Amino acid sequence: MTHSALKPAATPALGTEISLRTAVLLPLPLSGPYDYALPRGAVPVRGSLVRAPLGKRELLGVVWGKAEGAVSEKKLREAVPIASGQRLPPALLDFVAWVSRYTLAPLGAVLALALRAPGAFDAEITRTAFKIGAVKPERMTEARARVLSFMEDGLSRAQSEIAQTAGVTPAVVKSLADSGALERVALPEFMPLPVPEPDFDAVVLSPDQARAATHLREAVKAREFSASLLDGVTGSGKTETYFEGIAEALAQGRQTLILLPEIALTVQFLDRFAARFGCRPAEWHSDLTQRERKHIYRAVLSGEARVVAGARSALFLPFASLGLIIVDEEHEQAYKQEEGVIYHARDMAVVRARLEHCPIVLASATPSLETYMNAKSGRYEWLKLARRHGTASMPLVKLIDLRAHRGEAGQWISTPLRDAIRETLAAGEQALLFLNRRGYAPLTLCAACGHKETCRNCSAWLVEHRYRGRLICHHCGYEAGLPKACPQCGAEKSFVACGPGVERVAEEFRAAFPEARLAVASSDTMETPHAIQTAITAMAKGEIDVLIGTQIVAKGHHFPQLTLAGVIDADLGGQAGDPRAAERSFQLLHQVSGRAGRAEKPGFVLIQTRNPDDPVMCALASGDRDAFLEEEAVSRERMGSPPFGRLASLILAGADADKVRVTSRALASAAPKAKGISVWGPSPAFYQVLRGRTRERLLVQAGRSIDIQLFLREWLAAVKIPSGVRLTIDVDPISFF
Repeated sequence: MTHSALKPAATPALGTEISLRTAVLLPLPLSGPYDYALPRGAVPVRGSLVRAPLGKRELLGVVWGKAEGAVSEKKLREAVPIASGQRLPPALLDFVAWVSRYTLAPLGAVLALALRAPGAFDAEITRTAFKIGAVKPERMTEARARVLSFMEDGLSRAQSEIAQTAGVTPAVVKSLADSGALERVALPEFMPLPVPEPDFDAVVLSPDQARAATHLREAVKAREFSASLLDGVTGSGKTETYFEGIAEALAQGRQTLILLPEIALTVQFLDRFAARFGCRPAEWHSDLTQRERKHIYRAVLSGEARVVAGARSALFLPFASLGLIIVDEEHEQAYKQEEGVIYHARDMAVVRARLEHCPIVLASATPSLETYMNAKSGRYEWLKLARRHGTASMPLVKLIDLRAHRGEAGQWISTPLRDAIRETLAAGEQALLFLNRRGYAPLTLCAACGHKETCRNCSAWLVEHRYRGRLICHHCGYEAGLPKACPQCGAEKSFVACGPGVERVAEEFRAAFPEARLAVASSDTMETPHAIQTAITAMAKGEIDVLIGTQIVAKGHHFPQLTLAGVIDADLGGQAGDPRAAERSFQLLHQVSGRAGRAEKPGFVLIQTRNPDDPVMCALASGDRDAFLEEEAVSRERMGSPPFGRLASLILAGADADKVRVTSRALASAAPKAKGISVWGPSPAFYQVLRGRTRERLLVQAGRSIDIQLFLREWLAAVKIPSGVRLTIDVDPISFF
């Protein structure tokens, strides 16, 4: 059957019996499954995996239910069940369908997120290893003797390991095997994963921790859905507390998923996990090799992987028996997937927990307003850790009014902050300087005529990165050298840097403190997770005196000797039109503040601002987080913004600017009139041109109880988007670019 002969079939009810004609969902951006024939005698159930032809390709597909029957038998092509007979768990299939309905993403595109381990369902490949044999070699050489001495313990080892350890060539190992002195043995493709031990090294908990831990253990034992906010100040021991829930899941023989917002957070977390449970959890993130992904995916499906720590994509793994989900730093914006299938991993994790009938724990020192209101209303259990663990206390936070402490031109570290750094270094302690701005300077312009260097693909300024000697667009990656002469007025050597980035702050710091050991941490200076983790480890060991960085350094790290945190520019967080701007600024700066004084030595935080009366600054200085959130709630409820209302963003983009604008206006005019729903726009997106494509935005605002997805489906069903224009739908947007 050709592609044009395929017809999407309806999504079946659970338990539907499947005949020799069945519906197969393919991991492509398709709205539903296609009808296929099955080999005679094959009766796969929902979730069974098959090899299905599509055009000239063969794809791995999933039996989705009963065929629609609209295609004649003669035109049906055959889908063949995979040899292993494996299938995806029913709860995962239900989750895929739920995410598709909620996000309006094609069902097949969501399925693709659950099949992201090429080769995971292929036949297992055995490995050849060697162990000591029963035959003594007729000829003994010094090299052979070294090999046999090494292998006397009777363990099986790979040829490469034997050769390397014994200091011989692989040919020596092979000759010993041919003679019978070594015996060839077949080993599985992957070594078994280590099993965490629930009682390996339990820690002594504070009374508050113990109460929260008891609740989590009981929730795991109940084997039913529940949601808890583990709300603890920075350094209060939230991780050690939810470890007790994981210990109970291990004792119950069930699996745990731990979601982390950043790969950079994993090093210290994995070490803490290993100290508590005797080994590291399985990891799942984009830095894994294809072979590693295949191994972990199989181990999750079989139940061998008892605990998985991973990024948001781990939410789509095929857990055999999921007993607990943890979302650490639940407030983090990094949980939002902004491309492809657009979803918020925190919110979808709650859905997965409900479908799996297991508890979920949302942990944060600065919970999102959505989670805070759910806890306040009683929908979530509210577990509070109000004090730092042990003898540590919360840091003292002070604001530095930059209007009163004006430095020299080009100076970004104020005198009070400079003095505090000097005192910290003299005491042999560490400092953190935070600026959420990459590069050397955010703007480079001609001092003669004011010309700004902009990206040729985006409506954005190029950012100077002096370490690399380049001007770079942070949106599409376009790079250019700094012009020798202004392209507009012709003035030579007239370009000047305006404003600071972390590189410029580092330059100023080195001039003031040349003896200090300094590291700069941003996604430009540390491009791989390994580089970030190396710097974090060095900081924790005291090998760095001062760390200057972007938000990479703000989250979840524990540096016992760090007593001073300085914020270079606290006024960067505001963004016009973003209802969550103040909330995010508070969360980020509070997390930065929380890096200071986490051990015995007290912490001190200095925040540089030109607006000390701003509610965010006042809340940071007073430490009254709940009062700030209550004010935010009043403001957001008045505006009908989340969590008191619903939002959906529609972005139209294309290379032909006129076609995009015409399409956006036609789309807006076709919007149905509905009570409680407003459609705003179209208007140019914040970045009107991005990666060479013109962008127009429409925003749908609705009451909290309104089915915004139904409205969007009925609206979009009546509109045809022309070729060359792409429509992206973001339900519950958190970014307004």
